[in-house]
Order: sequence, then C-alpha cells, then structure tokens
Amino acid sequence: MKIEVLTDADAVAQRAAEMIASAARAAVAARDVFTFAVSGGRTPWQMLRALSGLALPWNRLHIFQVDERVAPNGDPDRNLTHIDDSLLAHVPLPAANVHAMPVEIPQLDAAAAGYAEVLATVAGSPPVLDLVHLGLGLDGHTASLVPDDPVLEDSTATVAMTAPYQGRRRMTLTFPVLDRARCVLWVVTGVEKSTMLARLVRGDPTIPAGRVNGKNARILADVASADGLR
Repeated sequence: MKIEVLTDADAVAQRAAEMIASAARAAVAARDVFTFAVSGGRTPWQMLRALSGLALPWNRLHIFQVDERVAPNGDPDRNLTHIDDSLLAHVPLPAANVHAMPVEIPQLDAAAAGYAEVLATVAGSPPVLDLVHLGLGLDGHTASLVPDDPVLEDSTATVAMTAPYQGRRRMTLTFPVLDRARCVLWVVTGVEKSTMLARLVRGDPTIPAGRVNGKNARILADVASADGLR
C-alpha cells in the first residue's frame, strides 16, 4: 500500500482526479474500456468535479457505484444525486455507461443480484474493476461495509444489502470484488480521520477498511488526516 500526503483537501481532489484520468487512458489503450466504481460521502465531490474538467475518452468509460443508500431517486441522501451534480452533469458520458445501483426496487436482494449481473456483463465474471475509489468512515467503515454487519463475512456475493446503518439500509460492493480491482484509490481528508487512517495503513483487521487487500492500493491523504502517521 502506497500513501501520498498532500497539503489540503483541494490538492487531494486534484491529484485523485489526475490519477483516475491516467488510469482511464491506460485502460482504454489496453482494453478499450475503463470501469470505475465511486463511493459516496462528501470526500469525492471535489474529486469528481475536478475529473469533469479533464479530457478523457468518456464514451469508453463505465461508471459504477461502490455503495448506495436506499432512498428515492434524487434524494439528497443518495450518492447518485451527488455523482450527477459533481460529474455526470458536466461530461459527455453516455447514459448507458452509467450504472446506478437500483435501490428503488422493492425486492432489494434481487436488485443486488441484478447489479452483480450488470457488473459481470461489463467487467467480466468474476468482475475485475479497473479502479475503485474508497473513502474512510470515522468508525472505520468503507463502502457500506460497516462494523458488525453480517455482510462483512460474505465471501461469495459481489453485491449485497446491509442491515440499517445511520437510518437506512444500503447496497454495497463486497470485499471479494474490491479485492479483485486493478487499483483501489483511497481518498482521505480531515483531521477527524487521522486515527482511522493510521489503522488503515497498518492493515488493522478489526475495522472493515483494514480488511481490504492493500496490494493494489494507493492512499491520497491531506496533512491533517495524516497527522496520526507521524
């Protein structure tokens, strides 16, 4: 696992966008497609807006979600709402290349299975994503893999439904698909993340984030979040 510490959140967002763009160009040159999964939370909004300003072969990109809250379309709690605002509204990405998690479907387990099928269609079976963006929660969660959830022990599913967390159930990619990614890009900012970032870097298996395979991982952190690494 490699870590790069930058001055502030703006610098982290710009560097993350540049790394994603570089990975996209390389993947398209090698395989004619780039598969990218983006997490929720506030951290990626700046990153995605910076990415929208870069020249990319947008018609060869496929965007997936790492996780999503069960909420109506357009709800401010939905990660997709912010992906739309930060990225999709600003780039010529074909609508067919945007793969939103279908959390409006009442049969949520069937919806998760259906999303796994979409992943397999685009990224192979089992799916291998080119780049997965992950954030880090104050409780050590990543994606919607939260402490003590039964999903943490699911070694077979690609996509699963969680128990309620902070008031909502969530759909999430699981450890197996995260671990197969060609690159995992952690983006971590803020002094409140410093303790958990140190545990992530140590590969602490007692937090969900620490259980993600670090072999192909890169961490971009600001000075404040990296304070605990000294």
